[in-house]
Amino acid sequence: MTDFFAGIPKLAYEGPETDNPFAYRHYNPDEVVMGKRMEDHLRFAIAYWHSFAWEGGDPFGGQTFDRPWFGSTMDLAKLKADVAFEMFDILGAPFFCFHDADVRPEGADFAENTRNLEEIVDYFAAKMESSKTRLLWGTANLFTNRRFMSGAATNPDPDVFAWSAATVKTCMDATHKLGGENYVLWGGREGYETLLNTDLTREAEQAGAFLSMVVDYKHKIGFKGAILVEPKPQEPSKHQYDYDVATVYGFLKRFGLENEVKMNIEQGHAILAGHSFEHELSLAASLGILGSIDMNRNDYQSGWDTDQFPDNVPEVARAYYEVLKAGGFTSGGTNFDAKLRRQSLDAEDLILGHAGAMDVCARGLKAAAALLEHGGLEEARSARYAGWDKPENKAMLSSDLASIEARVKAEGINPEPVSGRQERLENLWNRFV
Repeated sequence: MTDFFAGIPKLAYEGPETDNPFAYRHYNPDEVVMGKRMEDHLRFAIAYWHSFAWEGGDPFGGQTFDRPWFGSTMDLAKLKADVAFEMFDILGAPFFCFHDADVRPEGADFAENTRNLEEIVDYFAAKMESSKTRLLWGTANLFTNRRFMSGAATNPDPDVFAWSAATVKTCMDATHKLGGENYVLWGGREGYETLLNTDLTREAEQAGAFLSMVVDYKHKIGFKGAILVEPKPQEPSKHQYDYDVATVYGFLKRFGLENEVKMNIEQGHAILAGHSFEHELSLAASLGILGSIDMNRNDYQSGWDTDQFPDNVPEVARAYYEVLKAGGFTSGGTNFDAKLRRQSLDAEDLILGHAGAMDVCARGLKAAAALLEHGGLEEARSARYAGWDKPENKAMLSSDLASIEARVKAEGINPEPVSGRQERLENLWNRFV
């Protein structure tokens, strides 16, 4: 045991009336919602990078956190793992997620990176034998090191492509060995700043070949989890190839991967793309590619990805409404891709940030489930499109313009506008949140 969380008890559900800051008011893992335990609906995961690797910097200032495990040795990496699993236990977190660079020190070359990763994976495996916490997904950090300044899979230098492919292979091996339920690819620098030095066609072909190799390797090693791509707009590159769900789906279709790859969708990224979180979730569900989510929020007064813990129950409820309507998570879950504010220095801040977010998500889930069970929103939606259920109207979708014109003339079709009743439905929604 370490002493980093000394004096902080394991959190338990005490109900909404409790004054205990170290308790759940709304997250009751065993509460049954729509026939399933709340823990099994939400499938919370702790992000290793923000919780244990982030140093508290921002674009305008450097490190503010001084953690005892900060450094570049294997002993410190193991201390970090000890603290991480202690936090998982305090929170009762069922899952965690990591990048390779979060968990192992950077080596002098690829071989040393691999040895370091394999050693820490063995350390994780031993800790997981006595922990309830499992791996939701692993991924590779292909964006922080300066070698990735022009991308990874899309880099104009084939040596960077090779390094990136080899690194993903080692990270897929690590994820598979730890029983991970998904593998994520986040193209943090798969984009460009100017077309003056960019060949869009070539870079797209490289990215398509890279992702195809990932899918092939998944099948080769017998990995049963999902391959997930995380859309990310604008930041840090001005033009990101993985801008949003629609853009990524077009990419998947182009390379014949739409049945092999799903989406890991982040709230903050959806906002940066000019969408709502629920739009991205609904679109992914309609395309059959909704996999998992990163739950966080942006500061709406800032123009960048601030990765704050969620605190807006109505927003969260809209997200979970789409998840529940799509049938809920299978291998995916709710990863807190969120970090403390750089002024929040204490160990208890790390616990309370997650605890509050878990309560917000629990409230959002219950509100979404109650509205789905009420059925009013879906009834109104069905009524709005009811005309399309008539055989003569369905037939139009496989007809032709001349035949439809003839029908309009013969039947004297002369439509009048029909209210969308948005305010009525907003009032209905607000009854539940």
